[in-house]
Amino acid sequence: MPDPSWQVREVTAAETAELRRQVLRGGRPVELPGDADPAFHVGVFDGDKLVGTGNVRVDPAPWAPGAPAWRLRGMATAPSHRGQGVGAVVLDALMAQARAHGGGLLWCNARTPARTFYERAGLVTRGEPWVDPEIGPHVVMWRDL
Repeated sequence: MPDPSWQVREVTAAETAELRRQVLRGGRPVELPGDADPAFHVGVFDGDKLVGTGNVRVDPAPWAPGAPAWRLRGMATAPSHRGQGVGAVVLDALMAQARAHGGGLLWCNARTPARTFYERAGLVTRGEPWVDPEIGPHVVMWRDL
């Protein structure tokens, strides 16, 4: 059950960059893909500490280029807060944002270790897993909003 003291709010990509680099890029000081594109970023705060983030942007799914769609990116939870519902709070806020702005489908390139997390939120896999040489194994997942 999520902690009722957590605050969930819209944030900028810059506010979330360090957490995303630590969790998703092993702390490497690399450019984060998609940050230059318009997106809705959300952060979960425990006090003044950012403990979870993610973002969505309008982006057609490769298999349905004419359908309204939102791409989920940059999901990251601080190691100290994993398994406590932070990711679910982030994902719920992002899906609500996408629904409020037209809905359609939600899709992402999910890291395979996070597959079960996304399945609990109703996403299903599409196609076969592949390995990104810099960040590891992934699979496409999606759901209707």
